[in-house]
Amino acid sequence: MNDVVPLAPDLAAFLASRISVQVGACDDNGFTSAVRALGARVSPDRCRVTILLGRSQAEPVLAMLRANGKIAVVFSHPVSHRTVQLKGRDAAIEAATPADEATLGPYAVAMAGHLAAYDVPEAMARALVSCAPGDLIAVAFTPCEAYGQTPGPGAGQRLTSPANPS
Repeated sequence: MNDVVPLAPDLAAFLASRISVQVGACDDNGFTSAVRALGARVSPDRCRVTILLGRSQAEPVLAMLRANGKIAVVFSHPVSHRTVQLKGRDAAIEAATPADEATLGPYAVAMAGHLAAYDVPEAMARALVSCAPGDLIAVAFTPCEAYGQTPGPGAGQRLTSPANPS
């Protein structure tokens, strides 16, 4: 893909900031499935986003991604409700790295902190974003569309590009 444009640095930082991440996929008949992610990372060149999933919870989504590569991912800061949706057409399932495995603990701590504002018990928040050892899987994609989804008058508007989210 020669026309891939890197994500803006501030958007890339937001995506990787240990916030709530939901992943959706659909089959060729329009049937959809979604799953909560367990973190995200952005490639050093800011052209690819990798989402971390618990394989056992994500199998319906993974099957759809294997079939057509179409992915939609929503990143939301639980306290401010700042929300961005990215879409891609080239999702690829990859093995999680040891570095990915190492991010699970800090991600759970961050989510517990976010959700404490809503009186969610820490144990419940940690359970929400955990998976069994060896169950972690990665899904990488190139963002080709980006939307601002923060509640308010601009919700749903397409960002001018993932590289320039204004």
